[in-house]
Amino acid sequence: MVEFTLPRNSKIEKGREFPAAGGAGNPKSFDIYRWDPETEDNPRMDSYQLDLDSCGPMVLDALIKVKNETDPTLTFRRSCREGICGSCAMNIDGTNTLACTKAISEIKGAVKVYPLPHMPVVKDLVPDLTHFYAQYSAIKPWLQTKTPPPPDRERLQSKQERSSLDGLYECILCACCSTSCPSYWWNSDRYLGPATLLQAYRWIADSRDEATGDRLDDLEDPFRLYRCHTIMNCTRTCPKGLNPAKAIAEIKKLLVARR
Repeated sequence: MVEFTLPRNSKIEKGREFPAAGGAGNPKSFDIYRWDPETEDNPRMDSYQLDLDSCGPMVLDALIKVKNETDPTLTFRRSCREGICGSCAMNIDGTNTLACTKAISEIKGAVKVYPLPHMPVVKDLVPDLTHFYAQYSAIKPWLQTKTPPPPDRERLQSKQERSSLDGLYECILCACCSTSCPSYWWNSDRYLGPATLLQAYRWIADSRDEATGDRLDDLEDPFRLYRCHTIMNCTRTCPKGLNPAKAIAEIKKLLVARR
């Protein structure tokens, strides 16, 4: 039997422990992934004990508290704190989600926080999204038209046409879905992944867009689209409750229908 092991320098080691301040009435442990590219040290899991009586309700509140009061070297992304920007996407308690909308009370035991899986790590909880955004740019995520716009009004849609975009335009490009997809893990160099394909369908479904044929031509590829095997991790993990798997299926149906 073949035995596989991680390279020695990638094995996660036990890190430092930071106990809660004396007199903590409601302590809870947060085990946080740490890695600094400026050192030759292995990744490690540092453990921080926080008093939840003096902490906000979300995991992001705990991370900010750690950075402000315990360890200023902790690095993570965050911006809106409202589940809109997607900056604080990370793996929490084994699930990709947004730290700003994940309640600490939903997690039993220690809260384990990692960066999004199967992506290069810049530092600590910050993944490198360069390739992810390049794939998004590749699907030309803007309105493409061939006819000139009306001179006296906007390009209009009926209410029914507009409703076809529900469940698509709400995507915040947090990358939770793509980084939960095994097909994307192994084929991200060529497979576009759930987030980008959902965005591609958003423009295909837009009644104002006039480049449907070109968009479908670009997607009809054994890897760009058809590496999706309907595993459904993307839909289960989406913090906005969207269904990327359905969007991918709709693209496949359109490709079959035009043959």
